[in-house]
Amino acid sequence: MIDDVVKAYLHEDLRELREAVVERLDGLTEYDIRRPLTATGTNLLGLVKHLALWESRYLGEVFGRPFPEPLPRWDDVEQRGNDLWATEHETRAEIVDRYHRVWAHADATIAALPLDAPGHVPWWPRPDVRLYGVLAHRLTETARHAGHADILREQLDGTTAAPARDAAYWADRHAEIERAARAYP
Repeated sequence: MIDDVVKAYLHEDLRELREAVVERLDGLTEYDIRRPLTATGTNLLGLVKHLALWESRYLGEVFGRPFPEPLPRWDDVEQRGNDLWATEHETRAEIVDRYHRVWAHADATIAALPLDAPGHVPWWPRPDVRLYGVLAHRLTETARHAGHADILREQLDGTTAAPARDAAYWADRHAEIERAARAYP
């Protein structure tokens, strides 16, 4: 009984985080969702592409349920990092649609298996895992990248997940925080 409650809770949180990441693309130009916004090239569409790849691996092949579409291999050293950005030949629709298909595939894995279902993550130091551990890992990773997406979006146009406030409010808040930072001994 408690396993079903825990699984439903974790799964719902994962669903909400997935949606939050994809929503960060809304209303932005193709350039803005693709352009590198950090020194390492982090960008919004790349985060979506990355999440799709790794969710398909962890909540697919780790449990003997491979995602049915071709994806870059995790063990191909030449391909590492290519999942973190979109080429000029990949469209927003393709990447977001793939992520939605991955959701459906991952959701089917979560629904079909008990939390203690065994899996195998060959790239982990302790490769024998259970669904609950992998689900917690995906939740953590998706939350991390949702936070990245929030910050990137705020850098682009000021849109935040925080309650709606006017520009004067945020200017005052920024000034208050700046004063506190400078005043610290």
